[in-house]
Amino acid sequence: MRNTLSIAGKELEAYFVQPIAYVVLTVFLLLGGWFFFTLLRRFALLSQIYAAMQNLSALQRLNLNTAVVSPLLQNLAIVLVLLVPAITMRSFAEEKRTGTFELLLTVPVRTGEIVAGKFIAAAVFALIMIALAGLFPLVLLIFGNPELPVILAGYLGLAALAVCFVAIGLFTSSLTQNQIIAAISCLGALLLLYIISWPAEVGGVAFGGLLRYLSLPEHFGRMLTGVIDTRDIVYFLSVILVALFLTQRAVESSRWR
Repeated sequence: MRNTLSIAGKELEAYFVQPIAYVVLTVFLLLGGWFFFTLLRRFALLSQIYAAMQNLSALQRLNLNTAVVSPLLQNLAIVLVLLVPAITMRSFAEEKRTGTFELLLTVPVRTGEIVAGKFIAAAVFALIMIALAGLFPLVLLIFGNPELPVILAGYLGLAALAVCFVAIGLFTSSLTQNQIIAAISCLGALLLLYIISWPAEVGGVAFGGLLRYLSLPEHFGRMLTGVIDTRDIVYFLSVILVALFLTQRAVESSRWR
């Protein structure tokens, strides 16, 4: 455990030594702020229109969770698809390119500890991004009346999504020494998990159900509604564990080459 935490600390420090961490954080928060402002402005305009029309039923259906928070988190999830590959691409690929990967494999540290340390560092960085994005619903809580449990469930889903992305990014980075290839491979894998359920309607009951289960938005979408189902938690944990297992096997195979 000490080795894992030591590696995690050094990796997390390395993120903030290089400018990429600050660029990723800035882009994420700027896009999040723009989405939040746009959605909040749209909510205010709809409220004014429905009030002017005296459409009380529409006003009752209009709420901050469905009109602002849920679309905001969905948009942030797409941004994470684009940004997480930039976070994880250097995890193993950069060390392979510079030759420090072979040195790392010669020290008395198990490959599982190496993978766990790098995963913890990248996951903590991703969770820092999610935590900073928590400023947006905080504004709503101060000046509005959104449903806090639904917000917490949605942000829990976004955090689980981000950690899944990180685990997949580590796996693609462990397969190559080229950071660009690692980033593009990660992006492709994440996009596949996003669109895999598209042909579910024409895939039959069994195959269509499998595609829906493998789809990240299916599980994330339920959490956006405030529903925390154990099936969704098991799915996210399964994706993380499978990706980390494959990463560990890829690193282990490099040790014996």
